[in-house]
Amino acid sequence: MGVSPKTVNRYLDALEQTYMVRRLMPWYENLGKRLVKSPKIYLRDTGILHAYHHLRSTHDLIHHPKLGASWEGFVIEQLLTLLPSVTPYFYHVHSGSELDLFYQHKGKRIGVEIKREDAPRLTRGMHVALADLRLDELWVIYPGARRYPLNDRTTALPFAELGSLA
Repeated sequence: MGVSPKTVNRYLDALEQTYMVRRLMPWYENLGKRLVKSPKIYLRDTGILHAYHHLRSTHDLIHHPKLGASWEGFVIEQLLTLLPSVTPYFYHVHSGSELDLFYQHKGKRIGVEIKREDAPRLTRGMHVALADLRLDELWVIYPGARRYPLNDRTTALPFAELGSLA
């Protein structure tokens, strides 16, 4: 980009302080795994993301390759608005396992995976995250209409019920 990392970080700091972006830091404990340690950056207003990609209609968005990223950023922003006192992280192992959001709330370790699909199911990465992070609960948030269990600690949760996590 032709600018120093220090300059990029100053720009990111300014964008964070003006609530334009959210910098989500990685969670890492001494897990003995190669973890991603650079932050994820989200535009806090998905409308700006859509304008940047010239998405002018729902049809444009549904057929765009950034649909999943847009959905993920939107859900994260809505959830963190409901939980202003938590410190959010993401979890990502270089071998591929990842979790979109991890936080501790009311003495519990909570994981959140965000899926833009009709019927999410438990994946190998979710099993790894449950074990590695010793999660008490894992929520898979999706745009559907029905809450259902994926296992004893994992539940598929419709976006419309997001308030129940607060």
